[in-house]
Amino acid sequence: MTETPKHPDGKAVPTRRLSRLAGLGGMAAGVAGNMIAGGAKQLASGKRPRAADLLLTPSNARKLTTQLANMRGAAMKIGQMISMDSGDFLPKELSDILARLRSDAQHMPRAQLDTVLKSEWDYGWQMKFATFDYRPMAAASIGQVQRAKLFSGEELAIKVQYPGVKESIDSDVNNVAGLLKMSGLLPPHMDVSPIIEEGRIQLHQEADYVREAAYLTRFGALLAADDDFIVPTHFPEFSTERILAMSYIESVAIEDMAEAEQAVRDHIMERLITLTLRELFEFQIMQTDPNFANYRYETDGERLVLLDFGASRDISDSLADGYKRLLKTVLDADTEQTLVVATDIGLLPKDMTPAARAAVLEIIDMAVESLRRDAPFDFGQNTVALDMREKGMALAADRDLWHVPPAEKVFIQRKFGGIYLLATRLRARVNVHSLIRDFVG
Repeated sequence: MTETPKHPDGKAVPTRRLSRLAGLGGMAAGVAGNMIAGGAKQLASGKRPRAADLLLTPSNARKLTTQLANMRGAAMKIGQMISMDSGDFLPKELSDILARLRSDAQHMPRAQLDTVLKSEWDYGWQMKFATFDYRPMAAASIGQVQRAKLFSGEELAIKVQYPGVKESIDSDVNNVAGLLKMSGLLPPHMDVSPIIEEGRIQLHQEADYVREAAYLTRFGALLAADDDFIVPTHFPEFSTERILAMSYIESVAIEDMAEAEQAVRDHIMERLITLTLRELFEFQIMQTDPNFANYRYETDGERLVLLDFGASRDISDSLADGYKRLLKTVLDADTEQTLVVATDIGLLPKDMTPAARAAVLEIIDMAVESLRRDAPFDFGQNTVALDMREKGMALAADRDLWHVPPAEKVFIQRKFGGIYLLATRLRARVNVHSLIRDFVG
């Protein structure tokens, strides 16, 4: 199947509510038209078509991905989150297509970018820079990043928010949710409303660049004396509500380190796991977006570059204490108490049937087995995720077990999951037990 087509000169972001709604409507109409044509073709050949088979055709999948990627904003973000959070429970065809939304979005054409910059910096903004590269370094769901150089020689990475995205978050989320529900593109038993609501919250946070700048500065101060990490410096004189200017740091994608020496990969993940624990228990501020793109590697200084603080959250004392109690039961190999604490802090539903409780205990044992051993865990050779998927699929059929944890815990769980996936991607070997023990005693 071909990739979502990209326009080399960019594609304008639809900014008006009606144009965004029309984009979603056009996607729905296109999918429906393909279904009708495909069904007629199968009937003509003597076959009785199934709706699910007609929905999940390569042509419909391309339409879905292309339209969501072109709209950007909430439409693209929700597709990304459904793929990341529910991919294992979706039909393979749909999961594969939505996974493509994790890559770069289509960037704005130069004329639209220039309009945004003029509205934020006024006319003649070009005079402030020695050079300004109109071709973005990256493009994501709510903005793109430009590279520029000041006359002082300092280089900047400038995040520019897509026009209309902030104002359209709620309507986009509601429209995408309605479209997915009505179209049948998701299995009938799959309730993605918690993911969609989480996406709404996260998008409002990510679209607030003043809020992100504050967290960027806070993390920079917390890690200023740490030689393992580097956080970009905020440039408030070039920042606005829709532009976030920061220092540019030469680095490579964290995933490019997958072929580095084993010791380097191990050290990277040991530092990131330790940082996650520090965020939860020491800083009580956590960057909760698990996207791999938020971590890069400075090959010259061998430091980890931390990016994108839009999804950062403050951690309350009670939340940190709850996770400390939970992790202590894990290290002590007390599965029964782990279940009690997990239920107490809202991660699991109360009043489970004896059969469901036994199944959950089995999954807990599988999930935490590696944490109980005071020895390096080989993320590259483990099958825990696959084993848990099979067990989880069986439980997913039981609607009584469907449970949405409090939002603050959903974000933390996603951060844990993202770190686990990155460690698996890098095939790292880390004594996670020892790192956790340092924090929970």
